Amino acid sequence: MTGDVSSPGSVRRGAQALAFAYFLVFAALLALVGGIALLGNPHAGDPVVHLDLRPKRVAYAAPSAAPPPAQTATAVSPPETAPPQQPAAPEQPPPPVSVGHALVADPALIEKTAQGPLPRIADDGTPPMRAYAAPVISNGKPRIVIVINGLGISAKATASALAGLPSGVTLAFAPYANDVQRWVIAARQTGHEVLLEVPMEPYDFPDSDPGQYTLRAGVGEDSNTKRLVWALTRFTGYTGVTNLLGGRFLSDAGALEPVLTYLTRRGLLFYDNGLAVHSVAPDVAVRVGTTFAQASDTIDSIQSAMEIDHRLSDLEAVARAKGSASGSGFLYPVTIDRVNKWAQGLSGRGFVLVPVSAIVSTSKQ
Repeated sequence: MTGDVSSPGSVRRGAQALAFAYFLVFAALLALVGGIALLGNPHAGDPVVHLDLRPKRVAYAAPSAAPPPAQTATAVSPPETAPPQQPAAPEQPPPPVSVGHALVADPALIEKTAQGPLPRIADDGTPPMRAYAAPVISNGKPRIVIVINGLGISAKATASALAGLPSGVTLAFAPYANDVQRWVIAARQTGHEVLLEVPMEPYDFPDSDPGQYTLRAGVGEDSNTKRLVWALTRFTGYTGVTNLLGGRFLSDAGALEPVLTYLTRRGLLFYDNGLAVHSVAPDVAVRVGTTFAQASDTIDSIQSAMEIDHRLSDLEAVARAKGSASGSGFLYPVTIDRVNKWAQGLSGRGFVLVPVSAIVSTSKQ
């Protein structure tokens, strides 16, 4: 008889097939788990960079007492073991600069400015006009001053003047050359007293133009002071100031007074070289107490040997009558030659050649 009833053999075969299927499913799951473990994790798409923002403690290692020979960096001690720093020694000012026995620059007489070294009266009261003055022979004879202007612009003419003039002649340097300090040092080394030429407005300005830093009668006090400071900071070693041109400026008391006042406060003398015919400098100098001297004559307004000799002879007459006299000139070759020859017999004629600081006067109200 046939029907749906399975035979025992077929039931057994069905159970075996079902068991085999379960085995395959289990084997597949086992293989999947093993693959994940070996090849990746199920969260492979999640971020894998993690920043630990918690503060960390850093341990300092003491430097080795004997670093290996190959080590080139200097070991730094930890802050807590570093020895306390000792206070720095106070900075010492630089010493004065002298050539031979002549002073050229003294920090005690200098105020440092953005423009350069500006002369000042020292804390002990010493003014530059005394510190930088050339020595004077005191023999009771009438004194004669010769001031030669225009040095420091032409190297050849300046060298010729230094070589051809006796040390008693005072030399005035213009402020414009870059190497003017070198020439001033050479002048001080050979015994000369030095003045600074400050450009001042002449009557025929701007046809005669002493330069962009010229002191002008028509400008304010502040502007002239700035121009004056520029000139005063060009070099060191001078006793005072003289005028470069300046006919108009020296005839204007209102313009001149602040300038002489400023020079007085800086411990500098003023020498009027005689070129300004209508100069009011003597009166203004008395009013503000400026240490002052003025030329009796210009010795080379006519550039001939005979005329210069005549003017030098006139200076002797003035010195004999008044006790002192002063003349100014320019560094023309003929002027250098005649002054040199005249000075050689000066002592025998009863006179002494002195720097300008030896004949100045100071008047106060």
